Amino acid sequence: MHRFPLIRSRWLHTTRPAQYFGPCKTTEKTFDKILIANRGEIACRVIRTAKRMGIKTVAIYSDADANSLFVQQADEAYRVGPAPTSQSYLNMDAILDAIKASGAQAVHPGYGFLSENSGFVKRLDEAGVAFIGPKEYAMAAMGDKIQSKIIAKKAGVNTIPGYDGVVRDAEHAVEIAADIGYPVMLKASAGGGGKGMRIARTAHEVREGFKLASDEAQSSFGDSRILVERFIEEPRHIEIQIIADNNGNILWLPERECSIQRRNQKVIEEAPSTHLDAQTRRKMGEQAVALARNVGYNSAGTVEFLVDKQRNFYFLEMNTRLQVEHPITEYITGFDLVEEMIRSASGLELTTTDQSKVEINGWAIESRVYAEDPEKYLPSIGTLSKYVEPRSWKTENDVRCDSGINEGSEISMYYDPMICKLSTHGPTRADAIATMNHALDQYLIKGVTHNIPLLRDVVSSSDFASGRITTAFLADHYPHGFKGHKLTSETAEQLATTSATLQFIRQARESYTHVASRSASYVLLLPQLQPDGVHKLEARVTLTLDSETVSLQGANTFTVSTEFTNGEYASTTNTLKVVWDVDMPFVEIKHASGDLTVQFLDPLPLGFRVQFLGTKFDIDVLLPRQRELMRFMKERERLDTSKLVLSPMPGTIVSVAVKPGDVVAEGAEVAVVEAMKMQNVLRAPRAGTVKAVHVQPGSTVSGDDIMVELEDE
Repeated sequence: MHRFPLIRSRWLHTTRPAQYFGPCKTTEKTFDKILIANRGEIACRVIRTAKRMGIKTVAIYSDADANSLFVQQADEAYRVGPAPTSQSYLNMDAILDAIKASGAQAVHPGYGFLSENSGFVKRLDEAGVAFIGPKEYAMAAMGDKIQSKIIAKKAGVNTIPGYDGVVRDAEHAVEIAADIGYPVMLKASAGGGGKGMRIARTAHEVREGFKLASDEAQSSFGDSRILVERFIEEPRHIEIQIIADNNGNILWLPERECSIQRRNQKVIEEAPSTHLDAQTRRKMGEQAVALARNVGYNSAGTVEFLVDKQRNFYFLEMNTRLQVEHPITEYITGFDLVEEMIRSASGLELTTTDQSKVEINGWAIESRVYAEDPEKYLPSIGTLSKYVEPRSWKTENDVRCDSGINEGSEISMYYDPMICKLSTHGPTRADAIATMNHALDQYLIKGVTHNIPLLRDVVSSSDFASGRITTAFLADHYPHGFKGHKLTSETAEQLATTSATLQFIRQARESYTHVASRSASYVLLLPQLQPDGVHKLEARVTLTLDSETVSLQGANTFTVSTEFTNGEYASTTNTLKVVWDVDMPFVEIKHASGDLTVQFLDPLPLGFRVQFLGTKFDIDVLLPRQRELMRFMKERERLDTSKLVLSPMPGTIVSVAVKPGDVVAEGAEVAVVEAMKMQNVLRAPRAGTVKAVHVQPGSTVSGDDIMVELEDE
């Protein structure tokens, strides 16, 4: 056991110690010291409340996390093993050694890892250490998805048709699916968070999905058992937060809508839901409390439901831990859920035991910012070379960032790729949405690929604004994957005029603000998404600066005329006020159609890269004569990768399904690669004969490594 020498961060972390739930409500004695059996943002989150309550904190860390922010924030920190989770954050012996060495009186598990492992709770009980969560018997009953469904039925909770026992194997799953009817959901009996879940509409998909789901479940939770139940079409995923103490008090809190998902993992959540009325909300809350009371539940927990168009709701599962998306509940209720958990574990009552005092205050939205490709949802690893979190906008604390990183942090292949939980709050849903859009525009991340483009596009969409959402939202809106914001006539004009003014200011800065002429003309080539790929949208822009010199700090005002050569978009003339301070990436634009924030990211040989409405655009900015000459240049030939299977991400090879000489059909499985606890099936890009296989099970690969080659056609 090695104690980590605490080193305070030299970086400024932009998450403020804000009071999103008012002042600390606990004056009674709870614990002197607690250990957080987790990592990253949730460890930082628990530390925040513990410090508010005057409790010392102990962190545990793997070798990969030795310099992480949560380790620096804790009062003490102990190494528990190498990077793989099975040897560190799932290593009960090492964690118990850290508890003993530190003298911690209680353990908060966060979410994931051992948070729903009743065996861990039992060992803590035997060691005389309090678990900041439910009792062992309640966790065992409700943490097991098969058993919890049986208990839910007995408690009078609406349940989805399905098989109540343990599924023996893939063929048994096929039999069950045929009995209850397709489509079906296969999901891990232990755990949650989208791991070990597959939808199947045919017997073939059941067999394939069973293997992948059980392997993911074993890897993530150490339990490969799978259950099968009917998949509800066009559902909404809505959940009820409960909090309970050891004195029989249980409260239900207003719902969270979690329907925007990818790979059965939540991406955007909000509280409350646009779909529920007061009567349905109350019924769901009462059923959640009945279920919790049936098993003598204490601490925080979440009862998840699927809700159809008619507001019929069905029990999905109960998560016997703090949920990832808990900040939005804290925003609209004023409860500090971590504080309530600590109070419950120490034997105190909840801060309030009167259900009638639970009210809804405004609206909150959470966006999960991931280090991943937003088109295929593949994780990205690397170092955060630039990292700036957004701050409050219209009112104090209307923006909340729950993260565990800062500039210079590493995003590792070993853990979940979440960077931050970005939450916003407003008196109305429209206010919360507007604040979220602004916050996403003010979020600077460089060094890894991230999903802010997707988040920004979803939150600003008309369907999201009107509340027309289901769990199929992303699949329906982006059937071929999200490729970026598709420019409209309005947004194309905004991007063109903004880019022209940026080029003018850049040139003026090179000459120390002096400009030879207050006017300039440019030809801009903007990337435009089309079904067959990215095309260049050409705009001719003429602008005039309304002053003699360019201001390096503060506003510059321009009159800008734009004409698009495609003939689809109308010519415009507008006045733009541009604020772009020296050495700052953020550009504030006052435009006739509204205020905008654009990020200037990088210079390019013929222009620059900006982030506009969340999406990165590589803009060519040319003089008219340059554009005329470019028409005579040959395009570079593209590399043919049709005969290669490339690794889409860094990861570990789980299995290889082919060998040299095998004949494969287009779409046939060739290998499975695992990264960040998710398994991804790689398939043949076309029919052909396997020429070479360059990987084997257990080997590691980097992004774009050649795994399998096919013979030439």
